Amino acid sequence: MAGGRWTDRVSPHIRHNLRWFWLDGVFAQVVEAITLAYVSLYVLALGGTRSQIGWMSALGSLSAALMLLPGAALAGRLGRRKQVVLVSGGGVARAALLLLALAPLAAQGRAVVYLAIALVVVREAFANLGLPAWVSLTADIVPLSWRGRYFGSRNFAMGLAGMATTLVVGQLITQAGSPLGYQLTFGLAFAAGIISTFSFSRLREPSTPITRPASEDAPRLSLLQHFRAHPEFLIFCAITALWSFSLNVAGPFFNIYVVEGLQGDAGDVGILSVVSAISGLPGQRVFGTLTDRWGPRRVQLLTGLLIPVLPVAWVFVRAPWHVIPINTVAGFLWAGYTLASFNLLLMMVPEDQRHTYTALYQIVVLGSLAAGAAVGGLVIADLGYKAVFVISGVGRLVAALLFAWLVRGSQPHN
Repeated sequence: MAGGRWTDRVSPHIRHNLRWFWLDGVFAQVVEAITLAYVSLYVLALGGTRSQIGWMSALGSLSAALMLLPGAALAGRLGRRKQVVLVSGGGVARAALLLLALAPLAAQGRAVVYLAIALVVVREAFANLGLPAWVSLTADIVPLSWRGRYFGSRNFAMGLAGMATTLVVGQLITQAGSPLGYQLTFGLAFAAGIISTFSFSRLREPSTPITRPASEDAPRLSLLQHFRAHPEFLIFCAITALWSFSLNVAGPFFNIYVVEGLQGDAGDVGILSVVSAISGLPGQRVFGTLTDRWGPRRVQLLTGLLIPVLPVAWVFVRAPWHVIPINTVAGFLWAGYTLASFNLLLMMVPEDQRHTYTALYQIVVLGSLAAGAAVGGLVIADLGYKAVFVISGVGRLVAALLFAWLVRGSQPHN
């Protein structure tokens, strides 16, 4: 259940954590599948505009970035990473989903659009407050030598959950209509989030110390000093910034294009998302094994050089079903890229300061996503959807080539 037969070789304590972490991931993926596919369409259905959706994505990423360093400091000061995750992502962020479902009952017109955007931003912010603690705890829960296979198997199960959820929810929205269908959908997301939070609460936190200053007068490293201490990490972050910016120039607008540009509906969005999820399942298996054998750098390089073709292919789409081959390839490649990138990050950062370095990395990512979404919204207003698709593809290719040239891999930090 928790990643394969190899888990029989680990201690009962580790096996207990792997199983509950598995369940947490499955139900968390239900929440993420709903949010990723339908939150923009929900705001659009409430009366939001493309520009407002672009700014919603930008503000969500920016607010999330601003919470990362406080989250890392909180994890370091308390030394209770699980509690930080439970209160922030498991508490406030989950509650925001319930309020999002109830938003049309509290406001109408422009007010409900602004309320929904505010709740989305709050959810993003508090989910990321606990992210540094989550990554640090994850690295201690999953043994290094088995991470590729465990996360590949866990992601496989998460893909199944996301696939089923997206398909069912798309039909639910289509049948129930708007906004009721979306309200029911985000109520379902809240319920799944509560189960995820309960599963995470069952983890037994390993007692890995977090580095603190030797004395109260010991100087703390500045952000610049952290980057200087690990130049390969600085290069990795710079390339990731370009990649993330390029992704979000187009990222918030694909599903909106299906509805507005291709005259599709929520059911079409659900089916297209399921196509990605289905093709991602073998991707998790294939790339999970390859990550352990080849190392994460090679897997990220391979997938990163192929992914830039995908947004450019959207230029030639004329109907929702034309997206099916694009999403088939996308699901497979993104399964490998995401898995490899996460494992490469864990290898690059010092074990005893993962919470801090993870926060720095995510600030770079989220700041770049925010800038990309804002620029994408402006470009669409002037030049249309196809322009952002091309810009996104070119930017991704440049980032992938820089990765091939400058990132040479890293030995695990222990």
